Amino acid sequence: MKHLQLLIFTLLLPLCLKAQIEQHVFWSGEKVGDSIKLTATIDEGWHMTLISVGEEDYGEEIFASSYSIMTAKAVPVRYNTCNDQMCTAPEVYLYEEIADGPVAGRDSAGSSNRMLFLWGLLAGLLAIFTPCVWPIIPMTVSFFLKKGGGVRDAVIYGLSIIVIYVGLGLLITVLFGASALNVLATNAIFNIVCFVLLVVFALSFFGLFEITLPASWSTKLDSKARETGGLVSILLMAFTLVIVSFSCTGPIIGTLLVEAAGQSLLAPAIGMLGFAIALALPFTLFALFPHWMQSLPKSGGWMETFKVSLAFIELALSLKFLSVADMAYGWGILPRWLFILLWAVLFGALGIYLFINTRKAMKTGGKVTRIVLGIMSIAFAIYLIPGIWGAPVKAVAAFAPPQPIEGQEEFNDFEVGMAYALQEHKPVLVQFTGYGCVNCRKMESFVLANDSVQKRLKNYVLITLYVDDRLDNDADGESEGVENSRLQKERFGSNAQPFFVQLTPMDKQEGTPIAYTTDPMEFIEWLKH
Repeated sequence: MKHLQLLIFTLLLPLCLKAQIEQHVFWSGEKVGDSIKLTATIDEGWHMTLISVGEEDYGEEIFASSYSIMTAKAVPVRYNTCNDQMCTAPEVYLYEEIADGPVAGRDSAGSSNRMLFLWGLLAGLLAIFTPCVWPIIPMTVSFFLKKGGGVRDAVIYGLSIIVIYVGLGLLITVLFGASALNVLATNAIFNIVCFVLLVVFALSFFGLFEITLPASWSTKLDSKARETGGLVSILLMAFTLVIVSFSCTGPIIGTLLVEAAGQSLLAPAIGMLGFAIALALPFTLFALFPHWMQSLPKSGGWMETFKVSLAFIELALSLKFLSVADMAYGWGILPRWLFILLWAVLFGALGIYLFINTRKAMKTGGKVTRIVLGIMSIAFAIYLIPGIWGAPVKAVAAFAPPQPIEGQEEFNDFEVGMAYALQEHKPVLVQFTGYGCVNCRKMESFVLANDSVQKRLKNYVLITLYVDDRLDNDADGESEGVENSRLQKERFGSNAQPFFVQLTPMDKQEGTPIAYTTDPMEFIEWLKH
């Protein structure tokens, strides 16, 4: 049964990680005197068709691994790539975006990577307190001290743990390539599978079953570690920790990797780096200061409470994936009010569980901790309740469905919106966004919902284009999202969301676009009307 659960876990997890728009040309630019040198590095097995540079048409196929262009000024370069089996859609590279920064706002990808690293650290810290990891700390440190290596071996052991988990993240990148929100991350199958996977993780934390690796693996590795010496034995001990702790760390790692899917190329490795640093830290610290172990709380019922608490959080996170699929395909089964209601119920139930569980605490300190955390959970549930009737509830902005801007006429079709703007002689604000875009939700909550921003937006015709909308467009058979994504790439030279552009009623661009920001004043200063 355990092996069957492991097989199911192994088969499902790659589906959540393989979100695949692949980039096969990587551009760089530099100023050379009064000119600009643009260099393209092309992946092996692919060739590039240079469609145009600025207003000059090329139509030239490039089969070399690199290619350079000299231009007198920064101009958009339009190209696509092909291999023996397929060609990608045309893309646009604009040197100014990277070198001179015509796109205002913050680096959305960099912000996401930093946040993912912090999520990895938090996940690693949570893993330490699980019943599969906590008891291993004193046993492992004692083993190394008896072995004679002491601090040196313990430090190497901690580094080995980091290498293993980062290696896992890099392996995922190599196997599945750069994931992207605009393709599989809003695919119904992807999100439903991830929703089910996180529910399975939660059920395992509730104690219905355990996701474990075969016991023979850890036994063999442990015996090999004792038989060998040097760095090999330390690395084998690190692998033993990974396998022994898998029933607790597996769901946490799985959740982290699912969250990394759909972000940057190195997102899985960045998340794993944060996780591994946090997980390896106690082993190294307690080896440096072994007397600290005397102050560690003993393993006991508090660990079971911790696991069940994580189960409630896993269930809450699973709703995010169900919500993304629901919005992208227009099913209408999980509107914003119901999403927030379910979160309020889950965190309210968590608080009640913690209160009831205070009886199991043997010490006063444990009871106080459970009571405090229970109060915090119920307070958070109460905070969410107004969101059921439309309150902003910014704390869940990154997870909940978007909140519509009240009193603002909004178009989801570019041509229809532009025709209305011409008729009313009003300027246009185009917002490129995505149902699965976490930063878009944050910006909507912190910026677009701001009262001062909303007053300024009334001067505009607002056109909101979802690049991951999967509803079919009957006119040409393509989804609305594909058309919106193509418009953003080909006309404005960007494929990142959120992304805002100001246009005149005559469809002329005003100023430079703006990307992700959480500062309402920055956004207001950018608006021209």
